[in-house]
Amino acid sequence: MLAKRTLALLPASLLALLVSTAAGSAEVTAKITDVHLCCKSCVTGVEKAIAEVPDAKAAVDQEAGTVTLSGPDKETVKKAAGVLVKAGYFGKTGDSGIKLEANTGAKSKTVQSMTIEDVHLCCPKCVKAVDKAVKTVPGVKEQTATKGAKSFQVTGDFNEKDVMTALQEAGLTGKVGK
Repeated sequence: MLAKRTLALLPASLLALLVSTAAGSAEVTAKITDVHLCCKSCVTGVEKAIAEVPDAKAAVDQEAGTVTLSGPDKETVKKAAGVLVKAGYFGKTGDSGIKLEANTGAKSKTVQSMTIEDVHLCCPKCVKAVDKAVKTVPGVKEQTATKGAKSFQVTGDFNEKDVMTALQEAGLTGKVGK
């Protein structure tokens, strides 16, 4: 009762400020789906990457292949999405303000060999996912990804952008190396 009476005595402008401040402190979230999360090490990799962003959090659902990023504002969540990609993970988000953008360096050109760097490869299942993804691209013959590798080669006669798109559709990403 006392609280209601106190609120009634506050000037309308101060009350509006208090309400808008409380509403402005709502946490921002973005759910990323179709992320490659085959094992506990994948989950740990996501959590470790997101921990680099102050005030950002990641709720990882390995079984569903989702990562829900949260933070005090949209910029924090955008930064978290950026470090997720930098760590070699990819997915889809329904939030138009939070996009996963991977500057892979891939061009829409036919090549016989390419080096791919910074793909998350923590275990044999990750390697198998890479193999399956890149071999869906017409003209790819082989790939040399191994557990823990920082880079690997793809060979054949293929479009390099198609290879990166296939990796992203598998929930992983990287960049074209030198």
